[in-house]
Amino acid sequence: MNTWLSMLAAAAPVASGWTVHTLWLRRRLNVARRDPLTGLRTREAFTRRATALLRDPRAVVVLADVDRFKQINDTFGHAAGDALLKATAARLAHHVGGSGVAGRLGGDEFAAVLIDDRGTAGDLLAVLHGVLARPIDDQDPAVHTTVSLGWVRAADFPGEDLSALLRRADEAMYAAKQARAGARRAGLGRLFATVTGRRAGRAGTRADAPVVGVAA
Repeated sequence: MNTWLSMLAAAAPVASGWTVHTLWLRRRLNVARRDPLTGLRTREAFTRRATALLRDPRAVVVLADVDRFKQINDTFGHAAGDALLKATAARLAHHVGGSGVAGRLGGDEFAAVLIDDRGTAGDLLAVLHGVLARPIDDQDPAVHTTVSLGWVRAADFPGEDLSALLRRADEAMYAAKQARAGARRAGLGRLFATVTGRRAGRAGTRADAPVVGVAA
């Protein structure tokens, strides 16, 4: 009995050390999965969570792009641009809620997957568009802009993965930006003209590509 107690006592510091090390590794991994500026998930971490959420037929994929972001940076400086990105990220994450996920894909582009349990994604995103256009607290009121949103219901395109749905949302977002429409839903039953990763109308896109279909 004493031998067993002695062995347990000797092993306790080792076990404690491994526990601390494991917790440290988890914290480091969590930090690595977060964008250091906005606190949102990075592309890889977002993709992992978003892919899991797409198993829910109520999932909606959203792509958001800050309008005139370069102009804000050039006019007011990078600190103002960073403040705008952080505010956009916080507002997006708040509206997506705990049941969804938001991530920063890079630069001024954000993505989200939300669960539309009431069938009112269009109304929710219209409200979000207004929220994202509000001036930032404790900043010059001139430091504000709008955010163009493109979205698609995963159920409208069964069998498509996250990458394909993001391309559709990207086309709708670009159409919204061009039309200054705020938010656009990916058109049902039509393929978007995305060739080699370029949106329709951009340099490098085939001239004979099919027409982009969007619905408000």
